[in-house]
Amino acid sequence: MVMLWGPRVNDPRATLHCHGFSSTDGEGLAKDDPNHPDEWGVFVGWWPGKYVPTDSCAWLDALVEVGPSPDVFVDAITAQTSTASTPPVRVMLGGYSGVEFDHAVKGDVDITACDRGKFCIHSSLSHECTRWYSSAAERETYRVVDMNGQRGVLWVVQFHESINPDLTREARAVFDSIVFSK
Repeated sequence: MVMLWGPRVNDPRATLHCHGFSSTDGEGLAKDDPNHPDEWGVFVGWWPGKYVPTDSCAWLDALVEVGPSPDVFVDAITAQTSTASTPPVRVMLGGYSGVEFDHAVKGDVDITACDRGKFCIHSSLSHECTRWYSSAAERETYRVVDMNGQRGVLWVVQFHESINPDLTREARAVFDSIVFSK
């Protein structure tokens, strides 16, 4: 059982029961692929990401605060250097409107050459990256919603192309089942 938090801490909105998934901090669910050597195969996450770098590789001292607007966050993420995003598509989660888009590394970026070996996507901290890619093979789908002036951010990630497709479908089903109630 995992609590899914609303826009403010201590504002529980839902409880998720997901067989085989684990959570260490209440900000996401992970599941291993037993046939892959890495710790996690897939992850469904949620936290607002207050800071976004313009260059995902050179992000130290360059994390920009984006405020609560969903549109500003989406514009910042989709404009990042060395990333590729699909055009955002309008979606509804419960009674909240938002957008969905896919996000990935563009080209052959050597992530080990990036600041601290992290390809930074967004962060909850102004001085350190808290959501990064450690491999150019990572692929994410984001949903960003406007929750009465506060931004809600959800994503599902596949860490490697070789992850079992059934596991990826299972993570996507968890992602698709998340809605916010008013």
